[in-house]
Amino acid sequence: MNPLKQKFFDKSSALRTEMRAYLKENGSKKVDEVTLSQVFGGMRGVKSMIWETSQLDAKEGIRFRGYSIPELRDKLPKREGDKEPLPEALFWLMLVDEIPTQEEVNWLSDEWEKRNSIPQHVFDMLESFPATTHPMTQLIAALTSLQSESVFTKRYAEGMSKSDYWDATFEDAMNVIAKMPVVAAYIYRRTYHDGNHIAPDTSLDWAGNFAHMLGVSDHADFKSLMRLYLTIHADHEGGNASAHTVHLVGSTLSDAYLSLAAGMCSLAGPLHGLANQEVIKFIFELVETVGTDTPTNEQVAEFVQQTLDKGRVIPGYGHAVLRQPDPRFTAQRLFAEEYIKSSTHVNIVWQLFEVVPPILEALGKVKNPWPNVDAHSGAILVHYGLKEYTFYTVLFGVSRALGVLSSLCWSRALGFPLERPKSMTYDAIKSFVEENA
Repeated sequence: MNPLKQKFFDKSSALRTEMRAYLKENGSKKVDEVTLSQVFGGMRGVKSMIWETSQLDAKEGIRFRGYSIPELRDKLPKREGDKEPLPEALFWLMLVDEIPTQEEVNWLSDEWEKRNSIPQHVFDMLESFPATTHPMTQLIAALTSLQSESVFTKRYAEGMSKSDYWDATFEDAMNVIAKMPVVAAYIYRRTYHDGNHIAPDTSLDWAGNFAHMLGVSDHADFKSLMRLYLTIHADHEGGNASAHTVHLVGSTLSDAYLSLAAGMCSLAGPLHGLANQEVIKFIFELVETVGTDTPTNEQVAEFVQQTLDKGRVIPGYGHAVLRQPDPRFTAQRLFAEEYIKSSTHVNIVWQLFEVVPPILEALGKVKNPWPNVDAHSGAILVHYGLKEYTFYTVLFGVSRALGVLSSLCWSRALGFPLERPKSMTYDAIKSFVEENA
C-alpha cells in the first residue's frame, strides 16, 4: 500500500469508529432548525452534511483543515525557487490532515505523473466535437468518457466488499486528478490553438506541467500563478453547488469520474463557476464603453451604476456565505502586486475594489458588497496571455477536483449513506403552517 493510502486508511478507520460511537450517543440532538424561507430559498445555510476537508467562515473565509490561505502559502511545501505552495501538498493535507514533507510532495507529484495517461478513445471523442463547443462541455464529456477507466466500477461489478469502497475510490481519485491537467490542456489547445498540442514536461510538478502544456507563457511567474490558482480554488466546504453535487451523486455509489462530471455540470452554471468568465467580460465591456484601459474612478463608478440600472449584477461581487473580502481575492492581489502591478486590467480590478462596495452598500439590499475569488483571477490570466475567458471555468474545475475527490474518499471510508432529503408540496406546507399556528 502506498504511503498516502496507508495514512488515509489509518486515519479514516479510526475516525469512522469514533464517529459511530459518537452518533450512537448523540444522534438525537438537534443541530439546526429550518425556516420556510430556507425551504423555498435553496436550503441556504441548512446544516446537513459532513465535510472534513475545509470549512468556510463568514468573516475569516476558507480554512483548509484549519489553515487559512496565508498560512498555507507559508507552511505548504513549494518547488525550489518558487514562493507559491504546491497543490499536491494541499491535497495531502485535505486527505490526511497533515502538512506533508517535501519528500512526500515529490512522491505525490511523481505518482500523478505515472497515472496521467489518457486512452485514445477520449481524444477521439473530443475531436468529434466542433471546436466552438464550450470548453466545459468538452471537459464534462471527457470525464464521462474516462469513466471506462474506473477502478471502482470494475471492482464493484466483481462483487467488491463494502469495506473496500474507499480503496477503489482512492485509486479513482488519484487517477482522475492526475489526468485532469492533460485533458484540460488538450481541450485548450484544440479549441484555441488549432490543435497544436504541447507534450508534457516530466521534470515539472502537477501545476507547473499544466501551465507548460497550456503554452500561453514561458515565464516562470505563470507556473507560479497556476500553483497558487489551483491551490486556492481547490475546496470551499461542502455546501457549494459543485461540491454538494459530487457528494450527492457519489452517495449513490457512482464512481469518481461520474461524480466529478456531475460536479462540473454544476460548476458550469453562471451562478457558480462560470462567474469567473463573466468578470473579465465585464472589464472588457467597461474598457470598450469608456474608450480607455486606464479609466478614472468616476468613469468606473458611472459604468457600474449603468450596469445596475439595467437590472444586471456586478460580477465578482457578493457571496452566499462570506461577509468580508474573499481571502482568495486577497491572495491573488498579493501575487499581482509582486509580479504584475503595472497591468492595466489588474489596476481596473483594484479600482473596482475601491468603487463597487460603497455603491452596493448604498443600495441597502446587498448582504456582502465585497469581491469574491472570481473578481481577480481573469485579469491576471489575461496579463499572461490566457485571454480566452470561456476556458476559465475549466481551470476552476481542475482545481476543484482536489477538494471534492478527497472528500469523496472520506465519504466512502466513513460509510456515508445515500443522500435523500424530504421534499414537500406547497399545499403540505400551508397545511403544516395552519396546524401549527
